[in-house]
Formats: sequence, structure tokens, C-alpha cells
Amino acid sequence: METLITLLVGVLVSVATYLLLSKNLIRVVLGTAILSHAVHLLLLTMGGLKTGSVPILEDGVGTYTDALPQALILTAIVISFAVTAFFLVLVYRTYQTAGTDNLNEMRGSSDE
Repeated sequence: METLITLLVGVLVSVATYLLLSKNLIRVVLGTAILSHAVHLLLLTMGGLKTGSVPILEDGVGTYTDALPQALILTAIVISFAVTAFFLVLVYRTYQTAGTDNLNEMRGSSDE
């Protein structure tokens, strides 16, 4: 199962890289969102699924489940949502100002 998820992470990273290298600003924003989802899956896979009791110290419980991977993923989801929303606002404002979302047309003069 971990091999399949690792393969999925690789596919998501390659798709995100393709989108990030695009000339369209919306594709760049989608590429960053897909890359963040790939990182979330990678963190979840590396953390693994562990069975045990809740991480509260009690007598008689020998194994505890580490909640750090889930906390890291939850924090990363919130941060990636905020960054994606910020990027979408920037793209919208850039489109209003420049009249296009093509990166080559936003470069400036044609003699550069």
C-alpha cells in the first residue's frame, strides 16, 4: 500500500511541476495546490499508521500513538489553503491590471 501511495506522490509532484512551468497563471496556482497535496500525502506516508492508545500517560498502557504527523498535516493544510487563496487574489488582481494571464505577455516590451 505504501508503494502505491509513494507512486501517487511522484505522479502528483510531476503534474505539479508541469503546471508550475506553464505560461498561464491559473495553472501555476493549481500547480502549487497540487504540490501541497503531494506533500501532505508524503507526510502521511512517512508518519505511517500506528496503532495504540491515545498519548495520555496512564498506568498499564504500553504503546502510544504519535499524533505529530497528523498535527503537521493539519497545519500544512491550513497554510496551503491560505497561500492558495492569496495566490488566487494576486492572479485576479494581475488579470484586472494587465488584462491577461499569460506570463509571456506580461514580460514587458518585445525587445527584451
